Amino acid sequence: MKTRKTITTVVLYAGLIALSVVMLMPFAWMLSSSLKTDLEVFLFPVQWIPSNPQWSNYTNIWNIIPLATFFRNTATLTIVITFFTVITSSFAAYGFSRITWKGRDVLFLAYVATIAVPWQSFMVPQFIMMRNLGLVDTLWALILLQSFSAMGVFLMRQFYMSIPEELSEAARIDGLSEYGIYARIILPLTKPAIATLVILTATFIWNDFMGPLIYLSSQQNMTVQVGLRMFVGTHSSLYSYIMAGSVLSILPLALIFFFAQKYFIEGIATTGVKG
Repeated sequence: MKTRKTITTVVLYAGLIALSVVMLMPFAWMLSSSLKTDLEVFLFPVQWIPSNPQWSNYTNIWNIIPLATFFRNTATLTIVITFFTVITSSFAAYGFSRITWKGRDVLFLAYVATIAVPWQSFMVPQFIMMRNLGLVDTLWALILLQSFSAMGVFLMRQFYMSIPEELSEAARIDGLSEYGIYARIILPLTKPAIATLVILTATFIWNDFMGPLIYLSSQQNMTVQVGLRMFVGTHSSLYSYIMAGSVLSILPLALIFFFAQKYFIEGIATTGVKG
């Protein structure tokens, strides 16, 4: 029995390692290609470690396109929208989980059900609304539209449901208001859920292509994803620079996940324990 368990574990880990290698191979190729000349990118067999790394690709691309502007716009959107999403989702989730009121569960179900509605079905009405408000080609259009998340409310509510109600009751007896309970008791206990929401939201906003493509038209307002697509359209033969820009675009997300992965894994593991 012990031998069979050992063999199963070895096979499982071998399969996971093989799957990880397959998934990481495109990223390894992208990183390798970013350090090559354009002629070396598509050489076969693939030279995974360039003999003469072209580190200048990472500096030259900043001069070819206003990459700093694109990064600034994307970072602004990511930080602001993530902040507001955490605030709105955690606050709404508190009302849906810790306060009893008539129609609470029905409203929560209706709100969460909007996740199943395709974005394409309300894309045009949203654009018309932003145009009438005069916010087209401004970052505010995306901030107002993306600072509310049904998925974020669902995630935070499920985590709140796992917190013993006795903590809130004791705080009420001590005279703490609902706002105080939310800010001083519930939020400090939900760091894993908040980290999970931050990572998921930041990843979505940073990688979002359709939103900025629809609402942002001027170059000074473009995000990294739209800017790189513009670069591909105008410099489609500069493969090494395209790869260098792609590597730069994923570095911020990699750093966020690296520093928050502990809370992220804990949040995913504990969300939905009670519901």
